[in-house]
Amino acid sequence: MLVLRSLVFNICFYLNLWVLTILWLPGLLMHRQASMELGRVWGRTSLWLLDKICDVKAEFRGLENIPQGAFIVACKHQSAWETFVLPMKFPDFSFILKRELTWIPFFGWHLLSSEQIAIDRATGGKLLPQLTRKVKDLFAQGRQLFIFPEGTRRPPGAPPDYKYGIVHLYRETGAPCLPVALNSGLFWPRRSLLRRPGTVVIEFLPVIAPGLGSRAFFTQLRNTMETAANRLIDEAIERDPSLAAVVAGNRANANVTA
Repeated sequence: MLVLRSLVFNICFYLNLWVLTILWLPGLLMHRQASMELGRVWGRTSLWLLDKICDVKAEFRGLENIPQGAFIVACKHQSAWETFVLPMKFPDFSFILKRELTWIPFFGWHLLSSEQIAIDRATGGKLLPQLTRKVKDLFAQGRQLFIFPEGTRRPPGAPPDYKYGIVHLYRETGAPCLPVALNSGLFWPRRSLLRRPGTVVIEFLPVIAPGLGSRAFFTQLRNTMETAANRLIDEAIERDPSLAAVVAGNRANANVTA
């Protein structure tokens, strides 16, 4: 039954996205907020499909910690879940994404219309200065930047692997940073079609103010996010002890590939 429900959801999930991106084509002629609203609608409808088909619910914590204006949103990245849920809570956001995503018909057009930051990873050493300029322009407009400090999805329980790029952006832009923890990988595993029933919790943590030294910021960000993420994983295991085997398996696989 789990496999069947997951299969039905995945079909509905991508069909929903395809239909929305076509219905929203007139928004390409409007302000970027039109395409951003598409992202929020996609998030709400996807959460509804997850709940009704797979019995996967969502819980938001710490919404009072979200500041106004321009800031960095540093989020744990365990699955695709957070990529469509984060836009629901921010008024004028931008992801840093690979340029190739903008080439996808319909979907990519809306990425361009909403003025996301598309980067060409082939530029090598020139990438970071170009990215810094784009982020500074973004913050000058009062927008929010989404960034996954580990760079790619990490399964719950795997050792953290934070990259130093976020430290550069924090230091060079002078923007505050909002850490975000979650446990989405327990219910929407990476590289898997399965969607396990349960409650995904996403928690917005207290803002890290600008002005810290690079090492102090990096340490505080990593410790804050990892402590909160581990707590959310432990809470989920208390509700469903079978998830302990999932976390243990992730740790074992990480040790093998290390």
